[in-house]
Amino acid sequence: MTDSRTVAPSRLRQIPRSVWALGFVSLFMDMSSEMIQALLPVYLVTVLGASTLTVGFIEGIAEATANITKVFSGALSDWIGRRKLLTVIGYGLGAATKPIFALASSIGPVVGARFLDRVGKGIRGAPRDALVADITPEHLRGASFGLRQSLDTVGAFVGPLAAIGLMALTANAFRTIFWIATVPAMIAMGLLVFGVQEPERHGATGSKPPPRLSDVRRMGGPFWAVVAVASVLTLARFSEAFLVLRAQDVGLRLALVPVVLVVMNVVYALSAYPAGALADGLGRRGVLGVGILFLVVADLILALSATIPLTLVGVVFWGLHMGFTQGLFATLVADTAPSHLRGSAFGLFNLAIGLAMLAASIIAGALWDAYGPSATFLAAAMFTTISLIGVLALQARVRG
Repeated sequence: MTDSRTVAPSRLRQIPRSVWALGFVSLFMDMSSEMIQALLPVYLVTVLGASTLTVGFIEGIAEATANITKVFSGALSDWIGRRKLLTVIGYGLGAATKPIFALASSIGPVVGARFLDRVGKGIRGAPRDALVADITPEHLRGASFGLRQSLDTVGAFVGPLAAIGLMALTANAFRTIFWIATVPAMIAMGLLVFGVQEPERHGATGSKPPPRLSDVRRMGGPFWAVVAVASVLTLARFSEAFLVLRAQDVGLRLALVPVVLVVMNVVYALSAYPAGALADGLGRRGVLGVGILFLVVADLILALSATIPLTLVGVVFWGLHMGFTQGLFATLVADTAPSHLRGSAFGLFNLAIGLAMLAASIIAGALWDAYGPSATFLAAAMFTTISLIGVLALQARVRG
């Protein structure tokens, strides 16, 4: 009988080096982005005078832009066979926009910087995920996506931690912190350029036809079932900016609000790889269903919470939900899409998610302004329950 203590280290050693490199690229870029994002909602509201609805609109547009852009970059990566090139362009654009946040003195430039940053994310997202799928054997796919997501999320909690420390050291000097955030973005670019190897079959342009609308019809029912469930779930998973605002609403001090993203992302990072590895062994649907249940619990706690500790408990469950669902949805896309159309599949998946995220963040902001935070999270719990029902419909369509 195999010693269970050796399974995880052995599986980690089997994951290709380029997947590890992509994970560390994600770590440093997310560290940079989250140093800014942890402070940006409060900066917009308290310094620049934006409303909560404006924050929701900005976040919705930003995330929708990223996901819509992935449609085109994913299809392009299928056509030209150059996943890494597009990934470098996308990360490079994201890195180049970081100084704009430090230079901005009004809402307009912040919106522009957030928009361009998300365009960069959109350009890199689908080719990067398709590259992970190309590099990784099927029996390691859940673990590989989980590992990349875990490393990405380490950056997502190190960034807010750095923001907390720098807020204390600089007496809440937002602009100084935004400048410092450019450094890890530059490190990410170096790792990407020199540390990631692309498989030969995607290393040169072939004789493939350009992307066509008919490719959409080739994706098949299982792929679209995954897209449908993820889209409904995204209506409940609006921007984490609202978690930050919820914590401030129940009394968390300004300098400590980034701790919300720290807590969420620590839990996310610790759970994403085990969830992916578990899905490889036990099946995708059960792990996904557990992740969605975690979000129902999170929404109910955040709707009813009136204290900082209880709010942080809700944030913990939100992080568990992210760990048990986000890498797994990427795995399901790779499982159900034709291999020669993976870039397009990730792009289409993220288009649907982007449109749902736009609607979710705007609805969340409007509900918050009109009825308060409880209504926002109760509505999210309703959408989450609907998506949980949808997971049951995947039984006949998705492996595991």
